[in-house]
Amino acid sequence: MMQTNEIEAIKSLLSTPKKIGIIPHRNPDGDAMGSTLGLYHILKQLQHEVVVIAPNEFPEFLAWLPESENIMIFERNIEQSRTFLEKCDLIFTLDFNALHRTGEAMEKVLETLTATSIMIDHHQFPDGYANYTFSDTSYGSTCQMIYDFIYQLGYENYINKTVATCLYTGIVTDSGSFRFPKTTSKTHQCVADLIEKGINNSEIHNLLFDNSSYNRLLLLGKALQNLKILDQYKTSYITLSQEELDAFGHQKGDTEGIVNYGLSINGIDFTAIFIENKEEGIIKISFRSQGDFDVNQFARKHFNGGGHINAAGGKSFATLDETVQQFIAILATEKK
Repeated sequence: MMQTNEIEAIKSLLSTPKKIGIIPHRNPDGDAMGSTLGLYHILKQLQHEVVVIAPNEFPEFLAWLPESENIMIFERNIEQSRTFLEKCDLIFTLDFNALHRTGEAMEKVLETLTATSIMIDHHQFPDGYANYTFSDTSYGSTCQMIYDFIYQLGYENYINKTVATCLYTGIVTDSGSFRFPKTTSKTHQCVADLIEKGINNSEIHNLLFDNSSYNRLLLLGKALQNLKILDQYKTSYITLSQEELDAFGHQKGDTEGIVNYGLSINGIDFTAIFIENKEEGIIKISFRSQGDFDVNQFARKHFNGGGHINAAGGKSFATLDETVQQFIAILATEKK
């Protein structure tokens, strides 16, 4: 929870109409989208002028979220985004804790701003850029943090069906449908309250997880064909080349969740997926683990990334084959 004096200061800031920007991380997922839009709908009810500015495009499977069509995409509207941000009184950064997570171009803009900033995030090792910081790694999602933040401010009466729909989306996606270790009794109490606000949790689940295109299923099939197991390290990994992505008409978000299949195998406690992105000149990597193996430290140490103990991401500037060979070589020292 935030300190009482910080909450009082933020409540004072929000007591009169302000121009407010809300920013998720680059390549926003369900938690980033749910938290930013959930807060957006609260602040709109409080008569603030609010814009969610995402660094780049969000996945199609999240485009049903209420008013997602009003999100400004920084990469497509750089000058318009910059102009709005420079006029903001207040800026919220949600579901990330270092400005580089917005991408190089947006980071440069954010570094120049003088607006009061508030960070709300559940990842490890936050940077100190914000005036007010709500950072707590015990939470399974930023959406649950937003829920508690709203209650601390005394704005719980503004949590309507629309807000609840957004917050539920982030909680269900970041918790792996309530199966990850940070799912607590408080998580379920929060969700029970959101369901009482009238959300259709079954429909939300269908929109998120049972709404695949034919090509997305074929791509999943190809990913599973590429799945390799390294028994000596209790590790599995999946590769997807740019050629394979193109062959199945890859859309943003199509690879979401594929990494988890590698962790569902009996006896495996660490998995990775390596996805080639020729446009950006990188191999995008997601790591997942069970138990004590810290993929956050693994990603930070070896692959320019980070995240949580059991879920993290990284990137490599080598080729796909070189990256996989580097990964296997590292395992020999990290997972003896």
